[in-house]
Amino acid sequence: MPLFDAHCHLQDPKLMEQLPGVAERARSAGVGGFACCATEEADWPAVARLAAEQPEIVPAFGIHPWYMGACAPGWQDRLRERLAAVPSAGVGEIGLDHAIRERNDELQMRVFFEQLNVAVELERPVSLHCRQAWGAMLDTLTRIGRSLPGFVVHSYSGAVDHVEPLAGLGARFSFSGTITRSRNHRGHAAARAVPLDRLLIETDSPDLMPVRGDRVPPADGRDPDPEPNEPANLVYVCRRVAELRGMPVDELADITWRNARRLFLKEAGRPEASGGPISARREAGA
Repeated sequence: MPLFDAHCHLQDPKLMEQLPGVAERARSAGVGGFACCATEEADWPAVARLAAEQPEIVPAFGIHPWYMGACAPGWQDRLRERLAAVPSAGVGEIGLDHAIRERNDELQMRVFFEQLNVAVELERPVSLHCRQAWGAMLDTLTRIGRSLPGFVVHSYSGAVDHVEPLAGLGARFSFSGTITRSRNHRGHAAARAVPLDRLLIETDSPDLMPVRGDRVPPADGRDPDPEPNEPANLVYVCRRVAELRGMPVDELADITWRNARRLFLKEAGRPEASGGPISARREAGA
């Protein structure tokens, strides 16, 4: 049962500090592919290094809306250079976040739109972040039209009503550990509504821990001493989405594996990974 983690942050110190264990647990859980997304220019080198060392990691470079204030002049050219140096890379994590209390909407939109244009220019798939900005997101994607080679709305939290218009623009929809929460009725409805050929699953590691048999996250999502989420927990997301769709877990795993590879690997033409997730070379410190 191959699993593809459509959105994670392996470069985060919480995971990098224990990467050999993270690797072994992912391997045991059957996770054989990862879309590892940067969040700011400062972590682009770490993401590039992980992808260069591990063929099963698909990198993405971009600037998250939380970190747009740290953009240094010339970031657009450096993003193009980084993407040109890594032909397999996508653009991400980028997007809009109107849940931030102190924010600059004009800056968010400008940086977001410029990154979308880079993705169109270089024909790269995009990993999108959206919180409480669905109207602005839809308007922006409509302006881009079908020019994007492909994009995924990660940890989808939008309404069912947004699924059809987003899918019409080429969207894929990825569900994270939040889908395992019993009160996430909107997420459950969306997971049932997404066309199967647009469906993906993710962990968003090290965040968004799923509900597991040994641990139930607090209802408000605030954990005073959180255990880092990791790709091995993708099995819990897969099981819950399969349950919501009324289909076998192995079938859901296979469909999302194929969907992820079509989105993230079609342009690069990368071969199937041969060494398993986060290979032993990394574990040995090579």
